[in-house]
Amino acid sequence: MSIFNEYKDKFPKKVFEELKEYTKDMPEAKIKKVLERALEEYENAKVEPGECVGIVSAESIGEPGTQMTLNTFHFAGVAEMNVTMGLPRIIEILDGRSQLTTPMMEIYLEEPYSKGKDIRKLALSIKETKLGEVVSEFSINIADWSIELKLNAEKMSELGVTENIVLNSIKGSTKGYNLKATDDAIVLKARAKEGSVNQIYVDKQKIKEVHLKGVKGISQVLPVKRGDEYIIITAGSNLKQILDLDFVDSERTTTNDIFEIEKVLGIEAARRAIIDEVFKVIESQGLDVDVRHIMLVADTMCNLGSVKGITRYGVVSEKSSVLARASFETPIRHILNAALVGEEDKLDSVVENVMLNQPIPVGTGLPGLVTKVKK
Repeated sequence: MSIFNEYKDKFPKKVFEELKEYTKDMPEAKIKKVLERALEEYENAKVEPGECVGIVSAESIGEPGTQMTLNTFHFAGVAEMNVTMGLPRIIEILDGRSQLTTPMMEIYLEEPYSKGKDIRKLALSIKETKLGEVVSEFSINIADWSIELKLNAEKMSELGVTENIVLNSIKGSTKGYNLKATDDAIVLKARAKEGSVNQIYVDKQKIKEVHLKGVKGISQVLPVKRGDEYIIITAGSNLKQILDLDFVDSERTTTNDIFEIEKVLGIEAARRAIIDEVFKVIESQGLDVDVRHIMLVADTMCNLGSVKGITRYGVVSEKSSVLARASFETPIRHILNAALVGEEDKLDSVVENVMLNQPIPVGTGLPGLVTKVKK
């Protein structure tokens, strides 16, 4: 259509495609009207030069943020599966915390598994199995410095673990013990004749944590039907190893651990994850925040090539102005450090000019005008 060619370069691609879809059955005169109105709306939505986008974003996220609930979301029927939501989750993302309270993944599957084939078996094969889960009883014999493990045959067959797997895992991760397998038990005898009682108890705890099979870090799995396909939701996260599995749809599988995404997929993916994660929380609370504000926050966190939280150790510590850094927290430290190296402040941002009671360089009158004044 020739009418669309006129407007093609005036809209973002996504908006243009949506308009095309929306007006496909309309007469040409109406389409022109719609496009004109849409263009007017789009031009009005653009940011004026010199507008304080940071303050607008801070207000637009902060105001609805005060109405968020302090909640944790539980998956019904699974004790260990809870996900941090609401305000604590937003704080966790924006502070750039590398240790999450509840890391989780959504694993999308290739066909035929996404249609539900062997879904339970598949989920269990991903879940990390530790030695403590297949042992029904640990006993310590101090007389001959040995630890005895009674294996739970029922649990082993359910999780698909054989005695050989158990023996090899213990061999690989314990030192200073000789192994001996009896009918339903494994005995670890210390090589040293004398040891400390404390040490043998520490070793017993270590042995409980020995990794047998599955993906390290995935402590719980839950197959869920979403729409017309099955996905696996996990407690715990290990993106790198999950993406290596051949039945996983690596294009859609995600984790809520932004630092892990940065490490495996790079900074662009981490930026996208920050936007998606914050937006997900805001949406689940029924609030309405324009995505552009969240994009600005994500850009600020990622513009140095690695994810930095909005804290005194993250984004604030990277500011070029001494006074801007000092205005946030620990002012004396910043001022002393700047004085020691003879740092200079050019006063070209907002905070430092507010501190010195000068006009701030923002607003619609940002471009300076140079004229010759008649005498």
